[in-house]
Amino acid sequence: MTLPDLKRYRVAFEANGTNLPLQSIEVPKTGLLKILPSAPEGKSGWPWTEETAPSLYNTEICWPRITIVTPTYQQGNFLEETIRSVLLQNYPNLEYIIIDGGSNDQTRNIIERYAPWISFWQSKKDNGQGQAINMGFSLGSGQYYAWINSDDHYLNNVFHLVVTVFLKTHTKFVYGFGLNYQVDNGLLEMVKILPFWDYFIKIPTLIQPSTFWDAGIHQPIWEELHCSLDFELWLRLVKGNKRRLIRQPLSVAKVHSEAKTVNPKMQAKWQEDHEKIWSAEAHGEVYEWKRINFLNRIRFKVFKFFKLV
Repeated sequence: MTLPDLKRYRVAFEANGTNLPLQSIEVPKTGLLKILPSAPEGKSGWPWTEETAPSLYNTEICWPRITIVTPTYQQGNFLEETIRSVLLQNYPNLEYIIIDGGSNDQTRNIIERYAPWISFWQSKKDNGQGQAINMGFSLGSGQYYAWINSDDHYLNNVFHLVVTVFLKTHTKFVYGFGLNYQVDNGLLEMVKILPFWDYFIKIPTLIQPSTFWDAGIHQPIWEELHCSLDFELWLRLVKGNKRRLIRQPLSVAKVHSEAKTVNPKMQAKWQEDHEKIWSAEAHGEVYEWKRINFLNRIRFKVFKFFKLV
């Protein structure tokens, strides 16, 4: 397993004229809703005509910087909602980075409309989602990190909630429940998860857009992976670190025909990732799969019985 050195990406950006650290996004006392581009016709509610109240952020608190990265490619149908769900958190110390792989749909036009409120963006060919995320985080200077894919979005007031948990608990990793949105029929499904214990870390349960972590534990994405790059990252990043589960949804993941999780064309890529992750050169073969899954089923029943999930 070969991981990239993010310093090399950072140096390349600086050589091309990028000034670091990036600027935080300026949020007026009245919030960003009135000055962002108007919501498209027919769109209302969060994050189109609603925003997180700026007054939630106590001005006596020095709110730590949070770095959010959005990798995107050919997701112009969804990207604007993603961007607005980040900006309309009205978080007072936000660094927002968008790395587009050179889309030829409406992606670039959307980014340019919101460019005054984006810390950094680029639109050029790259080597895929993993590299886009790594390039984004190579520019990051926040105390806390997260990435949100361009067909997902955050729920209202999530940044205030998450950072408050970080500050109060001094944890390294915060994660929560999520919602799945069926694009074809508009149905919403709540996805709850059990506490992410080290022993069960090999079972893929975390909801990627509902995860946030301390920059001090950040590690690069393994760029050879196509689908399971978040799961593999958790194997390295989360184990042994203090974490806290927020028992409410933090994000919405859109389920559509091109999504990796449901697109039948991606099945071979999922299998390829599986073989790479559990190869001797990476995490090695897991011999106790049956025991782990058996104990996890028992754990789920216990949590369900006591109405903890």
